[in-house]
Amino acid sequence: MFKLLDKAIGFINQSIATFGITAGVALAFGNVVARFVFDASLTWAAELTVFLFLWSAFFGAAYCFKKDAHIAVTIILDLLPSRLAKLSLIVSHLITICFLLAVSYYGYEYIELVIELEERSIDLDIPMWIPYLVIPISFAFAAFRVSEKLYQIIITPHDKVVQESEAEMYINEMGDQAHTESEKEEKLKKLVEDVDRKTGGML
Repeated sequence: MFKLLDKAIGFINQSIATFGITAGVALAFGNVVARFVFDASLTWAAELTVFLFLWSAFFGAAYCFKKDAHIAVTIILDLLPSRLAKLSLIVSHLITICFLLAVSYYGYEYIELVIELEERSIDLDIPMWIPYLVIPISFAFAAFRVSEKLYQIIITPHDKVVQESEAEMYINEMGDQAHTESEKEEKLKKLVEDVDRKTGGML
């Protein structure tokens, strides 16, 4: 059940993030072409583009918690004893979960207020609770992802929880899952591609 939920949330996050940025760019480009080439403009395009980018950014940020793609400063953790470093990570993740759940909860309460006030968008003329749904949903998904990371930290020995870098985790996972040389080469290729993507080709 947990794995099914994990896959479902991952699929939703990736799909919305991908569709939002793709549709937003396409709509913005189409509106620019219509304005300068055909001397016409879609009055609702700008507002919809903003909504698409917002949904893409929020769900993309939620997905980044799974990939550890958010910026993290680990200088202090590297200086702490391993047991204290693990405890610090657990506390920081608990605080993060509380924050994300609080934003999700109050975001839901704000949507109830918007529904009560019958607020509508200016150009699209749709109920504003629809675009505002991104806040409680995406933050709840992000809290789920951080909970996953918290569980991994708890079950990981204290002497490995900080010292094991992302590259080392990839390599260990590659060794556990690969059974043939071709599989190892394929996974190593994927590792190199991920590193190249995250560093912008600077390594």
